[in-house]
Amino acid sequence: MLVWKKLGKIFDPTTMNSSSWMQEYAQCPTPFLLNEEIVRVYISSRPKKGADSQRIAYPGYVDLSISDLSRIMSISEAPLLPLGERGAFDEFGMMPSSVVRSDGKVYLYYTGWTRMSSVPFTVGIGLAVSEDGGRTFSKMGKGPVLGLTLNEPYLTNSPIVQKIGTTWHMWYLTGTKWLPNAGAPEAVFQIVHAVSDDGIDWVRDGIPIVSTKSEDECQDLFAPFFHAGRWHAVFGYRKPIGFRSDPACAYRLGYASSVDLKNWTRDDSQVGITVSPSGWDSEMICSSQTFELDGRRLLFYCGNAFGREGFGVAELQDYSH
Repeated sequence: MLVWKKLGKIFDPTTMNSSSWMQEYAQCPTPFLLNEEIVRVYISSRPKKGADSQRIAYPGYVDLSISDLSRIMSISEAPLLPLGERGAFDEFGMMPSSVVRSDGKVYLYYTGWTRMSSVPFTVGIGLAVSEDGGRTFSKMGKGPVLGLTLNEPYLTNSPIVQKIGTTWHMWYLTGTKWLPNAGAPEAVFQIVHAVSDDGIDWVRDGIPIVSTKSEDECQDLFAPFFHAGRWHAVFGYRKPIGFRSDPACAYRLGYASSVDLKNWTRDDSQVGITVSPSGWDSEMICSSQTFELDGRRLLFYCGNAFGREGFGVAELQDYSH
């Protein structure tokens, strides 16, 4: 099984930053090697709720020292990208979750969301490109690179993209239904897979690739990594209802492995990490991504309330078959 050692919470926007757009949340922490000194972690942050009690989410970043990940070098002073125009898929929120270097450019994939009437929101997957090594980005266009289709009619979000050989792979979430709830309806979504020759045009079928443990289980970011002769993925999962108030229904981390990147075997007993007895990640652990740094395998993740009080890091200590 995997064995992780938690290194602690790294960044908390509720205590470390006073920018009006970055008061709460550091969701989807996405690590990227900016240069030989800095790991840039792209995040999604929010101001306080408005008078209408609605949320807005902006993309930003936190720069960490490679020699000491607990040392914050800088924090973005302004949002990394502007929100979409009126009526666009990313009008009310942007959540970066994957960054890929290719042919001298850096591709940033993100979830864009907008508000709805019969359900709270809808989402799509956007793409922005950097020409300066990941410091600044420009959107490829006003629309999503992956949106809704005949077979994926509800949601497409939370992309993880990797270029393996000459093939681009994307693992993302697709919505399967909306469930009635005492408050607003809740979405159900599972992990699916797509491939591309250029990172822009994708071939997809919308078929879930990871088994579920319970009816209408919701799954989270799926970021495979190769270790000890196999592919591994640590991902979040939760119950579809009650997760906002009941920690027993909230996100935990699961595990799946594969030898071919197509067929995945789930065994959560192998994940090697769970919520803490107390503190910032005692009720929930989610939005996990792994990152290799100088031979170390690191896990970036969010804690309680979907990362309202920031993100932390764990380090892989061991793997046993």
